[in-house]
Amino acid sequence: MFNAALKADTGEASRMLLLKPNCECCDADLPPASNDARICSYECTFCANRARTRLPKGKCPNCGGELVRRPIRPAEKLKTHPASTERVVKNHSFC
Repeated sequence: MFNAALKADTGEASRMLLLKPNCECCDADLPPASNDARICSYECTFCANRARTRLPKGKCPNCGGELVRRPIRPAEKLKTHPASTERVVKNHSFC
């Protein structure tokens, strides 16, 4: 679920969001700097439009959790900790 990376100064593992590249309903592109990405605590990823108009009560259809705006990783950090390129699309009946 999370990417693990080693901190250069301490060698300790840190965890970061995967930053999935698409909406799992409509497959819309959601690049790392997108303000339109919505995620739950399990990092299921949806576009803002689907979260607002199609998902029951704006909740994640996988876990029922709250969908919130995904944070944006600074561009300089993407160089060493890139976003995921694995696309996930699920066949939800309301998508």
